[in-house]
Amino acid sequence: MLTPAGERVLSAASKLFYREGLNAVGVAAVAEAAGVTKKTLYACFGSKTELTVAYLRRRHDVWWAYLEERLAEASPPRALVVFDAYIDHPGLGSDRGCAFLNAAAELTPGHPGLDVIRRHKAAVRAKFAELLREDAPRAADPERLAEQLFLLLEGAVAHTGIDGDAHRVALAREIAETLVSGNDG
Repeated sequence: MLTPAGERVLSAASKLFYREGLNAVGVAAVAEAAGVTKKTLYACFGSKTELTVAYLRRRHDVWWAYLEERLAEASPPRALVVFDAYIDHPGLGSDRGCAFLNAAAELTPGHPGLDVIRRHKAAVRAKFAELLREDAPRAADPERLAEQLFLLLEGAVAHTGIDGDAHRVALAREIAETLVSGNDG
């Protein structure tokens, strides 16, 4: 549980890290944006590395909760909702593409944030497989289809960072709909 100052630091870091990049934002800028001293920032997180890990975990947790909420209300084929969650999520920002892919490009080998990124990506891929097994139980190969949808989504979201909008994710969703409907039995 974070203190109010810790929450302000994490909120400020989340906005700055996504908007400007991990390496471009120093702890002084985060502390200033949060209205705290660097000493307070370090008291809350210990290091920029730990702040980066907290940012990535929070980003996953917020998006995942949104995805689960959307899935609970959705009709089959629910795998398409994963695409919708990337397009529609309020508040996280997505015009720079995937925060996890962006962070992965900046982190050095062995950085603990890479483990958070790998777990997030594995969870998204596993969610596709789970949804396909439940919604299209007669699909010839739900695991392969899950991998195809995952790669389709990843490519489209990566291009959002290049193009600045989610039109490729919407197109990827259309392709996914075709793939899923062709594999439902």
